[in-house]
Amino acid sequence: MILHRSWRYAAVLALAMSLLPPLAASAAPRPPGTAWSPQHDADALRDTGVTGVAVRLDTPRGTVTARSGVADLVTGRPVPQDGFLRFGSATKTFVATVVLQLVGEKKISLDRTVEELLPGTVSGAGNDGRTITLRDLLRHTSGLSDYIADVFPEPGAATYFANRWSTHTPEELVAMAMRHSPAFPAGTGWEYSNTNYVLAGMIIEKTTGRSWEEEVRRRILRPLGLRHTDTPGTRPFLPRPHAANHQQFVPGGPLVDTTIAYRPFDSGADGSMTGTAHDLNRFFAALAGGRLLKPAELAAMRSTVPVPPGSGHPEGTRDGLGLFLTPLSCGGGYLGHSGSGFGYVVQAATTVDGRRTVTVSAHSRAGDPETAARQEDALHELVDHALCRAT
Repeated sequence: MILHRSWRYAAVLALAMSLLPPLAASAAPRPPGTAWSPQHDADALRDTGVTGVAVRLDTPRGTVTARSGVADLVTGRPVPQDGFLRFGSATKTFVATVVLQLVGEKKISLDRTVEELLPGTVSGAGNDGRTITLRDLLRHTSGLSDYIADVFPEPGAATYFANRWSTHTPEELVAMAMRHSPAFPAGTGWEYSNTNYVLAGMIIEKTTGRSWEEEVRRRILRPLGLRHTDTPGTRPFLPRPHAANHQQFVPGGPLVDTTIAYRPFDSGADGSMTGTAHDLNRFFAALAGGRLLKPAELAAMRSTVPVPPGSGHPEGTRDGLGLFLTPLSCGGGYLGHSGSGFGYVVQAATTVDGRRTVTVSAHSRAGDPETAARQEDALHELVDHALCRAT
């Protein structure tokens, strides 16, 4: 059932947009050589059509924040300060960190095959767990099909509303992916697949006897004091305060409130975590700064392969083990991971020494590719400016 008729939602959107600061004031270009303005870049991202934007930058000199747009289209209330976010696929970095801690403890090896770790789980349609290593799973070189298309088969708001309360076990999700042939033999290519991290979560449980959620809590959240970060599983609601998320399912269509998670995906080790920008920055700073992994395992995490062009990442991006390395315009690169789902994008990024860390959240997603590409470019530019120009 569609909750909002198109004409009514369009009217609500027009009202909400009228509550935003004037576009002309925020869109004016900055003179060359001026200091970076987080508010300018947040407004620039909003001006691409994003309903709400939040930025948090943590550096040795302190914290800088910016907010732009509205938290929801009905009331026009402001985006909350350090509100709760869906981490989406940034969850994968937490999961990879736990796996690498287990590697450092000699409880597991990155070169073990999936068949050795989860016998009989990866087989059929040309899939062969004997050829896929744990390392392949963590860096998306397994070739395994992404289960996402199986749980969202027909694009559109109707599918979202019809299926959003459905849940699947990790075993069921992997079984769906096993119905499809691999994209390439393991280790010979790169293609992002959420199935890889569903399997990684299963391997953590098989190795430790505890769920990946409990291992993340006791190995990362509690030691770092990340009290506002959670592993909610299939619980679809965000804690308050939070901005509403809005998805445009078709070009020119209405923005649909998708704050309630679509539970058939991103409800496990591939993308279920929630928390605040404060906590997410603290995690990535600790990880890059060597507080969570031994030197050998951190080096393994940073060992990368090229990400092919057209994969939705900036040119020159490389993928490590649950961690991407993206070039910076000022030289070098940043470590991080994004997360996205219906109606939201979150990008967490840190300098390689962990001294400057930024999280950007955008709370709506466009339905047409051109607008979506402009929004991605504006988000990546904001991250680049934050890490290159902040002092």
